[in-house]
Amino acid sequence: MSETKNIMEYETVELDEQEKAVVIIDQTKLPGRTEIIRLKSAQEIWNAIYLLQVRGAPAIGVAAAFGIYVLADAVETDDYDAFLTEFTKQKEYLDSARPTAVNLSWALGRMENVVLENRGKSVAEIKELLKKESIGIKEEDIWVCRTIGEYGLSLVKPGDGILTHCNAGQLATSKYGTATAPIYLGQERGYHFRVFADETRPLLQGARLTSYELHSAGVDVTLICDNMSATVMKNGWVNAVFVGCDRVAANGDTANKIGTSVVATVAKRYNVPVYICAPTSTIDMNTATGADIHIEQRPAEEVTEMWYKERMAPEGVKVFNPAFDVTDNDLIAGIVTEYGIARAPYTESLQEIFRKKEAAKAAKQK
Repeated sequence: MSETKNIMEYETVELDEQEKAVVIIDQTKLPGRTEIIRLKSAQEIWNAIYLLQVRGAPAIGVAAAFGIYVLADAVETDDYDAFLTEFTKQKEYLDSARPTAVNLSWALGRMENVVLENRGKSVAEIKELLKKESIGIKEEDIWVCRTIGEYGLSLVKPGDGILTHCNAGQLATSKYGTATAPIYLGQERGYHFRVFADETRPLLQGARLTSYELHSAGVDVTLICDNMSATVMKNGWVNAVFVGCDRVAANGDTANKIGTSVVATVAKRYNVPVYICAPTSTIDMNTATGADIHIEQRPAEEVTEMWYKERMAPEGVKVFNPAFDVTDNDLIAGIVTEYGIARAPYTESLQEIFRKKEAAKAAKQK
């Protein structure tokens, strides 16, 4: 179904309980066409995640949570063990779609815990709990992004120039985005930021998505090619870099869309602080360093053919197409989470962030 509303008026991911479907914007069609698709089968949900119809770590997590609920709800059995077997099968299948984005396995793990911790309940009751948990994951994502925005906003001042890479905007989350959350909150409060969006080769998320949504929201945004970031920084037009990430290691190394480490290296040269906007769900304390993060390899055609009317590289040429790179922690000025801003040494500050999270969780349960 094709739509014509402003892109900011859409839900990035939502659950259609009546149709038992995950509803998403097909982001591979943006900005030329806004197409809403409904995902019902395991294959459709897996494809949507793998093919980047839904993308961005938080949005992937929400889509996975809704997806596994839809699949679990379709399981026709009253036997707990049979239900668990089928649930586990579908969960592991969805988890294989994107290996680098930790939110995928995190969200599926949360949903799995609902099943495992309610063994004594009926399958019908467990299905209702799964629905509640999936909706809760989305609601939590909205709160997380807004809170990250508040912390991020404290790092900049009105009129600043901000550079971002890839799309960590509303299209990558349930609302606000992560790296764009300070920008949107600043827009609401009259900060008049000047934003530079890298195009982000080869999939052009910055050109197709970030510049599209920021422009649609009335933000002063300028699109630049990836190899122009040094020029705008050298010109003094950039006061801070805000980017998202797909996984944070325990030492503060971060995996984000390919090219992020280049931006961070250039920013260090020109004394521009780089801030990683990362929900705690993206922080993997079981991964010691960035060297331990599995980097997804994408098809060669994304480099040689995608977006071109005719192939733009010789037939048979070798192509290296990693989806992500790792930004070393010494290039990062701070990691902005919903429980505060972590700074070096990250092995200590990230642990403190999780202590704050646990304290907040305990206080809420009282």
